[in-house]
Amino acid sequence: MSENDDPALRSVELTRTATARYTVRNAAGAEIEFGHGEGLLGPVELLLAAIAGCSAIDVDTVTARSCEPTRFRIDASGHKVVEDGANRMDGLHLSFNVAFPDTEDGRKAAGMVDRLAALSHDKYCTVSRTVERGTAVSREVNVAVE
Repeated sequence: MSENDDPALRSVELTRTATARYTVRNAAGAEIEFGHGEGLLGPVELLLAAIAGCSAIDVDTVTARSCEPTRFRIDASGHKVVEDGANRMDGLHLSFNVAFPDTEDGRKAAGMVDRLAALSHDKYCTVSRTVERGTAVSREVNVAVE
């Protein structure tokens, strides 16, 4: 991946490793293997993971300043819809299941979760806000015969 002078630009590089099996890598070198097949997350599952993960970071980083959770789980779901022969997801939903110890700090952290989840949805989670807005995806295709 190349360096870019635009601090707002985010990018990943996808490489095919086998039929329907891919590795995506960010500029820092972190990788995720995904695709179609046993033991792999699919692209739609990665979308759900990105939405859940974005909100998880927003909620977790703030509540953890007060208290470590004893349980922190977010289930992300949605329905695949086919409209006029085209696929998309609808009814995307996050279900937060978070618990803290029964201490003063734990109760303080627990009291923040609903507000932080709402702030994540309404303001901070780039992923869900982008999905809800319906941002266009452009493309460029370069093909060679070597």
